[in-house]
Amino acid sequence: MEKIELFSGATIKETFNDFILSRKTKGLADKTLESYQHQFKSVSKHLDISMSIFALQKTDLNEMIVSMRESGLASNTINCYTRMLKSFFSWCNEEGITDLNIKLYKCEETIKETYTDKELEKLLKKPDMRKSDFGEYRNWVIINFLMNSGSRASTIRAIQNRDVDLENGIVFYRHTKNKKVQAIPLCSAMITIFREYMRIRKGKETDYLFCNQYGEQLSESALRQSIVRYNHKRGVQKTSIHLFRHTFARKYLVDCGGDAFTLQKLLGHSTLKMTKHYCNIFDADLTKNFDNFSPLAQIKSKSERIKLNKGY
Repeated sequence: MEKIELFSGATIKETFNDFILSRKTKGLADKTLESYQHQFKSVSKHLDISMSIFALQKTDLNEMIVSMRESGLASNTINCYTRMLKSFFSWCNEEGITDLNIKLYKCEETIKETYTDKELEKLLKKPDMRKSDFGEYRNWVIINFLMNSGSRASTIRAIQNRDVDLENGIVFYRHTKNKKVQAIPLCSAMITIFREYMRIRKGKETDYLFCNQYGEQLSESALRQSIVRYNHKRGVQKTSIHLFRHTFARKYLVDCGGDAFTLQKLLGHSTLKMTKHYCNIFDADLTKNFDNFSPLAQIKSKSERIKLNKGY
């Protein structure tokens, strides 16, 4: 009689499908799961996912990385793929399937693009209420809110009328990336904007705050496309909603003198890691009063004093 081997027929692909199922039962966000599956499909171009999970060796993973590099993939893309695989293999380790894992591929530090003050001036200018439609007005409110809070697009879509507490100047996020309810403060200007908007928007308490013209929740695509049209109409070529998050972080740290711990809470980061990333790029302390410490500024200043003294 043939001996039955445990998991003898489990391929890398089948094991990955089990991993996705386990993450669903853990409550991982659908968007994250979709990203994992999309990345795994891309990985399959550089790794034979039909082989047994038990047959997979470290050399196979090394060859996979080499293949990715030779195909011209950016280092940040490879980093994303290895991050996904690291989560997958960590689960495999916990399940006793394999003790193999992978190191994160080193990515390049990138400078976060942001909206300029001139672009923000165009985008934050209130539309003519006599000529604009509800969509344009709603988009203006959304962009104001993004610059008040730096929230994610998925959070924007999930806010309901009942989540806005104008009396206490707070908005509650019930659907966040880390599944925790979050309270975000509103500045006085945003309270005024919301008060007018909600008077026009109306609807039930459980209706979505930022809706389409029929009162329905905005889809991810509809929100993205509406901001694209809005920005282009204002003469701004940048159209990314996520850029408002980067812009909020930069202005909070540099222009407003905010601190990293408060920024972490506002952005909803579970750890300081990503917040520190913003701090490293937008280091307000480094640029503050730099003329007092710059060798060039000191030399120029000294030179000017000498000229004045000599009467040039």
